[in-house]
Amino acid sequence: MVITIDRLSDEPIYQQIRSQVIQSIASGELEEGARLPSVRSLAGDLGVNYHTVHEAYGVLRDEGYVVMQGRSGAIVAARDLKQVRTKSDVEDERMAEVLLRLALAHKARGGNREDFLEAAARQADLAYGLETPSRASGR
Repeated sequence: MVITIDRLSDEPIYQQIRSQVIQSIASGELEEGARLPSVRSLAGDLGVNYHTVHEAYGVLRDEGYVVMQGRSGAIVAARDLKQVRTKSDVEDERMAEVLLRLALAHKARGGNREDFLEAAARQADLAYGLETPSRASGR
């Protein structure tokens, strides 16, 4: 699993870490039972504060994506469909909030609804493997 940090992003670093771990789980790169790097190791690799990674792992634990096993660290949690639905509801709400914020910013810059929806659809196509990143950037 490779995690990269965009220090120019408005998204907090712990959220960037969280998002990339979830993406790795969703893509199958991290499977159930896989061990995540230790907090200290990942913090050192990324050049971020230990507490930043600790916060990301705590959020992932609270959301049910990982379980903490004492000194053994964080491992990818078993998928519990009941929990996944509950976590899915939380993710859907978060997605709706982010989309609203992005749509309002796009509108404030003079963008129109159709352009926003087209850009969102391209990203959805990428996420679902219907389009490759190189094809998407060529549009």
